[in-house]
Amino acid sequence: MNDFWSQFKQSNTLNKLIYINLAVFVVVKVADIVIMMFGVQEANPVVGFLAAYSDLHDLLRHPWGVVTYMFLHQGFLHILFNLLWLFWFGRIFSEYFTGRQLLNVYICGGLAGALLYILSFNVFPVFDGVHSMAIGASAAVYAIVLATAVYVPNYTVYVMFLGQVKIKWIAVFCIISDLAMLESGNAGGHIAHIGGAIFGACYTLVLRRGTDISGWVGRITDGFTGLFKRKPKMKVSYKRAESDYDYNARKHNEQKEIDAILDKIAKSGYNGLSEDEKRTLFRNSRNN
Repeated sequence: MNDFWSQFKQSNTLNKLIYINLAVFVVVKVADIVIMMFGVQEANPVVGFLAAYSDLHDLLRHPWGVVTYMFLHQGFLHILFNLLWLFWFGRIFSEYFTGRQLLNVYICGGLAGALLYILSFNVFPVFDGVHSMAIGASAAVYAIVLATAVYVPNYTVYVMFLGQVKIKWIAVFCIISDLAMLESGNAGGHIAHIGGAIFGACYTLVLRRGTDISGWVGRITDGFTGLFKRKPKMKVSYKRAESDYDYNARKHNEQKEIDAILDKIAKSGYNGLSEDEKRTLFRNSRNN
């Protein structure tokens, strides 16, 4: 754990996002093993606690789920492909944007996916009576994919069996495939993907006009992390204000001392002064 934490602190934003997803996945798998070993006939409580719910009553009981779900995976292939896409497009994104923007787009994309998912299940009649929950980083990853593809559409990558492909065509393929699979058994997941993709495209289009619509996330995360930073101890000292009487008395004594030094110089010259008297004379000349 110490090695992991040290590596985590030294990593860039992209790697930190990957580490967080992996850490949550490990916790989920450990919980699965414990449930299996004790023969508990219940769903994994970790998944139920971190997921985003389509039902409004469940959502009100787990409001944090709209954030935590984007770090939650159950299947190995699910997390594998999500993190591969995050790594590939996160690196391209990082060539043109900052790590702070990467985190902001990831979180905002995940939130946009959750919002469209919840809205769809409570608006469209086809989902009447359907209660489901969303998990996975796909919506957040789609936001990064689309933000990158809109910003540098002609950026070329190598795709196995296809050769050189511009990332704008990869983004188009992702959107079309999700629209085509809305009739599948995972309609909620594909809707969330589309929500993240919409945010990613809008992010870059609006950013070109000079507005970062994800900046509010950075301000919130800064405030949150600031709560855990040690604040330097400040030593406060209080000094009593000097009264007019004290000031006049001090200046009178200083002047008497200077007059005595000047008289001594007149009688025996400057070399006749002691070191303390010379320092006093020098200090007085600077103050005046």
